[in-house]
Amino acid sequence: MKFLVFLGTLRDSTPPTPARLGVRVTEAVLECLKSRYAEHDVELVDVLDYPPESVFKPHFAYPRSKAPSALNQLAEKIESADGFVLVSPEYNHSMSPALANLLNHFGSSLFSYKPSAIVTYSAGQWGGMRAAVGMRTFLSELGCLPVSAMIHVPKAQEIFTADGSLQAQEDQGSWFDYFGRTFNQLIWWAQAAKGHRAQVDPHKLVRDFKTDPSQRNAP
Repeated sequence: MKFLVFLGTLRDSTPPTPARLGVRVTEAVLECLKSRYAEHDVELVDVLDYPPESVFKPHFAYPRSKAPSALNQLAEKIESADGFVLVSPEYNHSMSPALANLLNHFGSSLFSYKPSAIVTYSAGQWGGMRAAVGMRTFLSELGCLPVSAMIHVPKAQEIFTADGSLQAQEDQGSWFDYFGRTFNQLIWWAQAAKGHRAQVDPHKLVRDFKTDPSQRNAP
């Protein structure tokens, strides 16, 4: 299986401290996937590599040969992936605006019929779980339904060091077991979905919205 891990924090300044706390969480997620699920291909997508434009224009709004190369490359990665891991902070009880902005550049047909996993974190006690509730709806509308198990990391700066390793008082095995509940579900669904997509093309069962809103209208 091929999985994309989206790091959804754009803010690299302080306060609050530490800056880009999500990097620590994402590095831990990547280490867990690489050490316990080494047979799968995992790639990081960092929203910081895709700064927001002054005027929003999604990938699907460009003529095929006119889209920026960075968006073309990411579209290809999304289309070829079997599942997604979304790592997000919580802003005003919602997911990262930067992550939503990046994902909204692409049509749901690239994400559809593949599973996703939600990972949230915070510097406080709730671990971003309120953002995760909204992410369920967002990801479902993209077509990459999130698995039931989620990962929440409260007080992440006290759990992970700057490079994503565990603080001295923390047990890596216990944390990776916790991560594994979610990743095991993600991989199971990804394998099942990929197998069925090979037998039945879902895009022929439900046509993708391509040109006109009337394609989604009731008679």
